[in-house]
Amino acid sequence: MTTNVSPVTPATGDLSVIPAQIPNQIGHLDGMADGGQSFTKMNPATGRQLCEVARSTRADVELAVRKAKAAQPAWAAMTVVRRGDILRQIALLMREHRDDIAALVAMETGKSRKDALGETDAAIEMGFFVAGEGRRFYGQTTTSAVPNKSAMVVRQPLGVAGLIIAANTPIANVAWKAFPALLCGNAAILKASEDTPLSAWAFGVLAREAGVPDGIYTTLHGFGDEAGAPLVEHPDVAVVSFTGSCDVGRWIAETAGRRLAKVCLELGGKNPLIVCDDADLKNAVTWTIGSAFSNAGQRCASGSRIVVFDAVYDNFKQMLLDAVTQLKVGTGDADDFGPVINEAQMDGMLASVDRAKAAGAVLLTGGHRLQGEPYGNGFFVAPTIIEQAGPNDEISRSELFGPITCLYRVSGFEEAIALANDSPFGLTASIHTRNLNRAMTFVSRIQAGVAVVNGGTYGSEPHMPFGGLRQSGNGWREAGTQALDVYSDLKTVYINHDPGQV
Repeated sequence: MTTNVSPVTPATGDLSVIPAQIPNQIGHLDGMADGGQSFTKMNPATGRQLCEVARSTRADVELAVRKAKAAQPAWAAMTVVRRGDILRQIALLMREHRDDIAALVAMETGKSRKDALGETDAAIEMGFFVAGEGRRFYGQTTTSAVPNKSAMVVRQPLGVAGLIIAANTPIANVAWKAFPALLCGNAAILKASEDTPLSAWAFGVLAREAGVPDGIYTTLHGFGDEAGAPLVEHPDVAVVSFTGSCDVGRWIAETAGRRLAKVCLELGGKNPLIVCDDADLKNAVTWTIGSAFSNAGQRCASGSRIVVFDAVYDNFKQMLLDAVTQLKVGTGDADDFGPVINEAQMDGMLASVDRAKAAGAVLLTGGHRLQGEPYGNGFFVAPTIIEQAGPNDEISRSELFGPITCLYRVSGFEEAIALANDSPFGLTASIHTRNLNRAMTFVSRIQAGVAVVNGGTYGSEPHMPFGGLRQSGNGWREAGTQALDVYSDLKTVYINHDPGQV
């Protein structure tokens, strides 16, 4: 098979010089898409063109998978310690270039440099953590019922891994998937979000500089139906790891399932934060603000359902509204959050607010696009709070992925737990209380992958597993040592010996 990939000059480690067109990085080959097609990436803070990006198709996926499949056996044959050393070098290069990476993240997402630096540092820490697992690539040794027989379990790679990420925390999302996939001995093909091509490009540049062999790591750009779908459908892609919407996750599970490929899905959330009558209300308000509005609400772990005991509801609501009036929306380090990622997302979430109002919900604040100076044509949404939405209303059960949250009044603990668990999702949940017994009962009864006491609904760490129940995922966990289970399989080994031959 031939390809018409348009070559471009290979990028060096100078990430401050952005190519006029962001290319695919198929192993050690930089090039525009087959046929030379591209698409325009808009700056969400200005609404103006930021760059042109390779628009990949099935032909580009075919080339990437072919190179990956050919290169993977030699990569798998390396010791896992050696692979970890190369990944550590990527993390070291990321730390060296953290300011440049953060500048790219800020540019493509509209978030502040401060927030982009925080995200970049989290991605670096993920790299160091996973690299260290190269010396802790544990299996199992056990006994056998048969004399003179040893039994053990070791890990083995799967082959080619297809990685498809979301745009909300782009460099962290790359790190969460790429590092463990590579450590386990797979070749990895990352289909970047079309909304965040720059950080994915930067990671590819540094992976190459760190010594990842040709064909082992690829970055493809493009749209889901044109580039992501062929990657999912390809018979030589052994595992697909996807972070994104439930609808796409269902399609991936169905499509990859037909050929029995392994699938890891990290999907949406409609995460409850419960405020009890004995809560520290000031602390609860602080964490509600962070859960609902940080990163413009673009978190699968966003606190979008705030469940408040009746005894403190009115007081808490007023404190929350007062706090919202102090929020600053913009791209500066003094601002609390920036724009949402694109215009279609913005229009969709505002339409959901309008439908909620038409269904009887009460808009307490926000619910509109911010325009005029300093917002220009950027995709800025005012922090939005809604009350009196029914638990079965669309806005109570659908992830909006924006700075929008709903308040719910409950009589007490039992009603709060019931409402919190009454959701299609089960990703994260939080409770604010001074009562240890209440907190521990919440931890045992909440149906979620992550439970937090007196904190926010977000804040995952690289050494801890993250994921959820029901429509929040399909049971696998990424980050933590549990990510190794996604990207490797187990091999049971029996060794028989004969003491008489000694």
